[in-house]
Amino acid sequence: MSHACRLAVTGYLGASLLAALTVVPRPAGAADALWVAKPQTISLQITAYADVEPRSVLRLRAGVAGMLQDVSVQPGDDVAAGQVLGRLAGPPVDALLGARKAALTAAEASLKGAQQELAIERQKLAARLSTRGAVDKAEAAVSNAQANRDSARAELGAAEDMVILHAPQASRVLTLNAAAGEHIASGETMMTLLPADNLWLRATCYGSEANHIRADMPGQFVPASDGATIPVKVRAVVGALDRDGGRTVNLIAAGTDAPGWLDGEAGTVTIDAGTVTGVAVPTRALILDQAKWWVVVHTAKGDIPLPVTPGPSRGALTLIESGLAPGTAVVVANAYLEFHRGISERYQPPD
Repeated sequence: MSHACRLAVTGYLGASLLAALTVVPRPAGAADALWVAKPQTISLQITAYADVEPRSVLRLRAGVAGMLQDVSVQPGDDVAAGQVLGRLAGPPVDALLGARKAALTAAEASLKGAQQELAIERQKLAARLSTRGAVDKAEAAVSNAQANRDSARAELGAAEDMVILHAPQASRVLTLNAAAGEHIASGETMMTLLPADNLWLRATCYGSEANHIRADMPGQFVPASDGATIPVKVRAVVGALDRDGGRTVNLIAAGTDAPGWLDGEAGTVTIDAGTVTGVAVPTRALILDQAKWWVVVHTAKGDIPLPVTPGPSRGALTLIESGLAPGTAVVVANAYLEFHRGISERYQPPD
């Protein structure tokens, strides 16, 4: 999944920032405005498209081959924990239950015999006709028989769980993978359930701005259906990049109340990603040339192109993350023309 991501930076820049655009004396014939670069800190908001997705789904698989019967639900139904959803029947089911019941009957008979033997040994010990060691041995036999009985009972219960389909937790039925009367192979998925309150947002962000996102950062989700804004927070940032270079961000509802969103719902999410510090320049002072960003700085020796790394933008201003020192005079007006001044003289025709 990949989505377009855009960056919106909000923050209040004081009048001092807006007043920094001044005209600095230039050599004769050059009256372009200059911007004196100053450090600025602004708050960062990252907006991306997001989809509501399940964190996980429950797949009810057949533990034994059989025929699906008595299906009592349809896709979209809400089911309670432990609710019976259907059952399996047929010769394989009968054989499994018969074997487990026989094993339990045998284990119970063995336990009863061991308990009777222990009672006899205790009576003989009281009459001085047995030893303490014989009683201890009989007690150990009873303990082993109880363990075998408990194991056989648990195995029968597990077999019954294979046959009677229960909802493991409160969920919503997503899919029915088989119809009533259909033969089901062992291990085959019969139903898919979505656990209650198990939806989250998944967004994909691009560029260096995504590196600012951290777990627990707050945000807001606005459904595309014009629903109410839902407070969210970042649950995790997936470490690996997507194939298209985006970074996946998972978000959950921030409040204690159910968010009311629906599986598959789309919208935009805005993440409050803290603050960013850099040197602010007018966006129109930036020049893109040969896949690199530049500004033209004014020095005592003249105007010089300088490579920079732009950061987030707000209105007419862009933060420069690296490459530009505070106090530098940056050409603003006609910066593009100034950058390419004399290009015809530098052009080298191909051989």
